Formats: sequence, C-alpha cells, structure tokens
Amino acid sequence: MVRPVTAPAGRISLSRADALVIVDVQNDFVPGGSLAVPRGNEVVPVLNGYLEAFDAAGLPVFATRDWHPENHCSFKAQGGPWPSHCVAGTPGAAFVPALALPASVTIVSKATERDRDAYSGFAGTGLEASLRQRGVRRVFIGGLATDYCVLNTVRDACSLGFEVVLLADAVAAVNVTPGDGPKALAEMLRLGARPLVSGHLAGGACA
Repeated sequence: MVRPVTAPAGRISLSRADALVIVDVQNDFVPGGSLAVPRGNEVVPVLNGYLEAFDAAGLPVFATRDWHPENHCSFKAQGGPWPSHCVAGTPGAAFVPALALPASVTIVSKATERDRDAYSGFAGTGLEASLRQRGVRRVFIGGLATDYCVLNTVRDACSLGFEVVLLADAVAAVNVTPGDGPKALAEMLRLGARPLVSGHLAGGACA
C-alpha cells in the first residue's frame, strides 16, 4: 500500500458541493511506463474505492491527464527534465485500464501546447470553470505524482478558494530528490488541505 499521512480523527461526509479530481493516473506514470512513479500502480484500487463512493452519491468526477505533443518542451530531447511521456493518442497517455472511471467522467487534458508545461490540472484548462458551473466548493484530490501534479493541483485549488481534501492513501511520489514526497505532503497540509484515508469517508444522499 501507498503509505498515507496521518488522517484527522473522525469522518468526512460527502455533500452536494463535492467533486473528485483524479490526477494523471496514466500508463506512462505507473511501473512499466516511460516516467514511472515507484509503486504508482498501488493508488489505483484505492482510487476505485473513492470512485465508487462518488458515483453512488451522484457526485461529479474529473480526471486530468498529460496530453503532450511529440515535441513537448518538458521532454529531454527539447531540453526539458523528463523522458518523452504521455504523448497524445499513444498507449502511454491512456488512463490505467484498471482505473474504474465512470461514463460520466469529465476528462481534463493539460500541457497540450508544445511550448507550455503544466503540472496543475487547473493550468490552461477549463477545470475551474467546470467546477464552478456545477456548484462545487470542495474537491477531493488524489493520483500521481504527489510531488508534482498532485501538489500543483492542490496549490491552485487552495489559491482559487476551494476547500481541498487530499486523498492521502491514494497518492505516490516520484522523489527525484529523496524526501520530495514528504515535503510535498507537508506543503499541501500547510496550505489547508485536509488529509483523508478511505476508511474515514462517509457517503451522502447527493443524487
């Protein structure tokens, strides 16, 4: 299992103003992919539990994805820090097959332009507008990777005024530098994100 941070006492109940945001659970980011997050595959069954709860409550689900052109600026061949990954339309850019996304999921593609990178699901996308249109005030965020796209998505969600619940048992870190993951978790909590593990989630009558 992915090691969670300590969750608060008590449970969190779902409400009609909630949405689930799953960050970048794509083939290239799990073991066997071109930019694999160690143990990144272990977030999938945990996320599926959250997906089931949100679907049962009739709440919206969003899934972000890197959707890069072949010559994206983040790739080493173009002087960036990363190997080529998540090129639009390739198998590596597809969501992990075991991730049980509902038919109603809203897919948010990011970093689609050659000269612009985007770690946050809010960067250059319609995610904020979609959340506002649905009356969402609180977002539950999990996925890959803790120290990059999850961190930046949480940062932006907090700065935009959303309440944030971090799915602490459904994230995994790259840890390019040892300790990056714990530092990212600490920053997200400092920004106001509330950590949650799945056993502390209560359903709601939200249909």
